[in-house]
Amino acid sequence: MTLADLAAPAAQVRRPATIGQATRAIALTATVLALAACGKSEPPPAAQQAVPVQVFKTVAQDLPVTFDFVGQTQSDQAVDIRGRVAGFLVKRNYVEGAVVKANQLLFEIDHKPFEAQLDAAKAQLAQEKARLEVAQANLARVKPLAARNALSQKDLDDANGNFHAASAGVEQAQAEVETQKLNLSYTYVRSPVDGVSSFAVLPVGAYVSQTNSLLTTVSTLQPMRINFSVSEPQTLALRAQQKAHALVAPADERYTVTVVMADGTHYPHKGLITFADATYNQQTGTFLVRAEMPNPDGQLRPGQFVRVLVNGATRPGAIVVPQRAVMHGPKGDLVFVVGKDNKAEPRPVMVGELSGPMWRIAKGLQAGETVVVDGAGKLTAGAPVHVTGQAPDAAVGEGSAPASLRPVSAPAAPAAPAAPVAGVS
Repeated sequence: MTLADLAAPAAQVRRPATIGQATRAIALTATVLALAACGKSEPPPAAQQAVPVQVFKTVAQDLPVTFDFVGQTQSDQAVDIRGRVAGFLVKRNYVEGAVVKANQLLFEIDHKPFEAQLDAAKAQLAQEKARLEVAQANLARVKPLAARNALSQKDLDDANGNFHAASAGVEQAQAEVETQKLNLSYTYVRSPVDGVSSFAVLPVGAYVSQTNSLLTTVSTLQPMRINFSVSEPQTLALRAQQKAHALVAPADERYTVTVVMADGTHYPHKGLITFADATYNQQTGTFLVRAEMPNPDGQLRPGQFVRVLVNGATRPGAIVVPQRAVMHGPKGDLVFVVGKDNKAEPRPVMVGELSGPMWRIAKGLQAGETVVVDGAGKLTAGAPVHVTGQAPDAAVGEGSAPASLRPVSAPAAPAAPAAPVAGVS
C-alpha cells in the first residue's frame, strides 16, 4: 500500500464536509441579504403640487330676470285694398313695397262706364225737376179754384198727389246722382292709412269683380305689435316660483319688452305688454301675449321673427357664477369649491338661467363660498389649490343657453347684482 492509497480515502472522507460548508454559507448569505432587504423602506411619495386657480366669491343678490321668447311682428292695422266696383284695372299709381300716405291714389279702374252712368243720372234728375216744376205750377192754379168750388176736391187731391210724387222723383234722382258719383270715385282706389304697401295682386288689364277684388295690402308701421306665446308648463313654473317667493313680480305689474333683431342687435325702443289672451290655444297648448312697440323710423316690418325679452321681475337672494366655473359631465353639472384647507371640493349644482356671462345657480351653492373659475379642468377631488386672484370678467366665456326655452336673467349689477308676462300670475 502506497502513500497515495492511504491518502485517497481520507480525501473522499473530507469532500462531503466541504459541500455542507458551502451549502451553509449560501444559506447564511441568503439570510443576510433577506434581512438587509427587510431593513430597507420605500422612499415617501413626492408632495402633490398646488394647482394655481382663479376664483369667484359668491354673493346673494336680487337678480333682475329677463324672460326670453320668440315673437313675430304684426302691423297694428293691416288693411286689404279692394276694388269696390267692377271693371278693368287700367293703372297702378304706386311702387310696390313703398311707404304710402293716407288718401294716396293706388289704382284706377276704367272710369268711362261710370262717367256715362253719372251723366244718365244727372239727366234723369233734370227730368224729375222739370216734372216737379209742372206739378208745382198746376197745384198753384188748382188751389184757388178749388177754394171757390170751381174745381172738385178730387182735382185738388190729384194736383197735391202729382206735386208730392214729383218731389219724391227729384229726391230719388238726386240719390241716384250721388250713387253714381260714389261709384265713379270708387274707380280711384286710394289708401285709407299711412303705411307700407304690398305687391299688386292683380296686374293692369285684369278685371276686378266682387269675387276678384283684392288689389293689395297696406300695413301701418307705427306702432308695431309683437306677438309671442307662453306655454302651459312655463306658466305653471312661473306661478310656482312666485308662490315660493323665488320670483318677485314688479309692483305695478308692468313689464317692459325689448326686441332683439335677427342679427343680434337690440332694437333701440322699448315697449309694453298690452294684451294677454285668457284662453289657451287648444292646438298648441299656449296662450297669446301681445306687446306694443314704438316704431317711429319704420325699422320693424310686419312678419319679422324676433327675440322678445320681457323684463321686470327679480329673483331675491340669487347666486350667480361665471359660466366657465360650471363643468358639464355625464352625471350633471358641478363646480369646484375651495375648502378651508385650500383643497378642491367638487360640488354638484343645478344651474338656472343665463345672466349675461353668468349662470344662476338654483341649487348647490351658498353665499360666501369660493368657486374655482380658471384652472378647474386640472382639479380632482381633494387636490390642493393655490388661489392667484379673482377671475376677470374677460376670462368668462359666452357659454350656451339651455336647450329648452327658459327665462334668461339680465346681467347683474357690479356691486349688488327680471318677468312673467301679464296674465301669467
